[in-house]
Amino acid sequence: MTEHTPQNYLGYIDRVWRGEENLLAHHTGAYTSDELVPVRDRVGFFPAFANVAVFDTGDGLVLVDSGDFRTAGQLHTAVRAFSDQPVHSIVYTHGHVDHIFGVWPFDRQAQETGGTRPEVIAHQAVTARFDRYIQTAGYNTWINRRQFGVPSIKWPTAYRYPDTTYSERLTVERGDLTFELVHARGETDDHTYVWIPELKTLCTGDLFIWNSPNAGNPQKVQRYPEDWARALRAMQELGAELLLPGHGVPIVGASRVHQALDDTARLLESLCEQTRALMNAGHRLDAVLHGVKVPQELLDKPYLHPAYDEPEFVVRNLWRLWGGWYDQNPAHLKPAPDAALAAEFATAAGGALVLARRAAALLAEGELRLASHLAETAALASPADVEVARIRAEVYARRARTETSTMARGIFNWAAAESAAVAEGTDVETELTRTEAGRKRAAGAISVGVVDDDTCDCGGEVQA
Repeated sequence: MTEHTPQNYLGYIDRVWRGEENLLAHHTGAYTSDELVPVRDRVGFFPAFANVAVFDTGDGLVLVDSGDFRTAGQLHTAVRAFSDQPVHSIVYTHGHVDHIFGVWPFDRQAQETGGTRPEVIAHQAVTARFDRYIQTAGYNTWINRRQFGVPSIKWPTAYRYPDTTYSERLTVERGDLTFELVHARGETDDHTYVWIPELKTLCTGDLFIWNSPNAGNPQKVQRYPEDWARALRAMQELGAELLLPGHGVPIVGASRVHQALDDTARLLESLCEQTRALMNAGHRLDAVLHGVKVPQELLDKPYLHPAYDEPEFVVRNLWRLWGGWYDQNPAHLKPAPDAALAAEFATAAGGALVLARRAAALLAEGELRLASHLAETAALASPADVEVARIRAEVYARRARTETSTMARGIFNWAAAESAAVAEGTDVETELTRTEAGRKRAAGAISVGVVDDDTCDCGGEVQA
């Protein structure tokens, strides 16, 4: 059995690069401990679901990101074991909640000792993000419950805002190290990557995450795939010898860093070029979605598997970015209510159950997309019909099992649980937690927001 310790982490990340091991041990916290991993001289790495990089400047410490609230205490312990120097600065690479909730123990330590709390530095759009998160906390609660299958999530409504913000570039000198902060739109509009030239080290944030780029999330705000590709090309030119990502394992060696950035850029560039060509040819969104062909040789790379987001969603986001929300189907411009349309289809077919049974037949034939359309229509036409609900639950449960991405699986699993609850007379949470895998998800195996935890002193809402 592999021993998961900071001392053998570098061997593990080499095996991951070569495809001999996967990222499961990293993402599930097997290597997260009370010690930082010394990835090179003066650089400590906190490997967790959301990573943190720690730099010894010779005159205090600088952190790039701070992880989520669940690992905040452990991060503080690990940083203090790494060095007793004060934490002068913490850079947010962006404002997603899994990267910004580890600041509170350092703030609290400063308060208790009469010291100066760390200066938090971020792009100026992070403040607007936090404002929006507060205003849309209810919506974010629901979409993250669906995405991750965690029915107890309550989205936080208090944040540690940055002390210093910048627009395009900011040079921060601490001790004898230089931190070049560069703004780049990609997964978010507030993203920063950090280059430390003296150490030839690049902190990408979520511009590189050991997954197919998260540029299409169907429930979240606009992503920027073309800008993202440009940022990857710019990072490629730096000649980094060490890449520390927002998620996933570090990449060591200039040739490997160059290859990873190049492959990721090529994937995004291909999606952008194909989507734009089909849009310019006058095609509807439907034709564009099914016309873009993803380069399989890129998706086969261990760092580009569509395990979280997926390219089909990126195409939709490009359409939204370049073409707006209208999909060129005139019936969708000012549509009838979904339930009213479903009722008409059910009447024409001879009843909602007829549609549902046809969905079941299509499911048996392996036509999962068509089966979903018919099952959804049947359920909208007759939402209380138990047999219709059973079929809809079966369709979406099967879809969830066949999907590769967290986003698709989460939405389909939630839909299956909704209908299973109708069929069984229970509720969504009961149905989501019938299996061991479901119980692990519901317990917050992937930490987003605040999930039934009363130990967080991060200033955000804590819901039990």
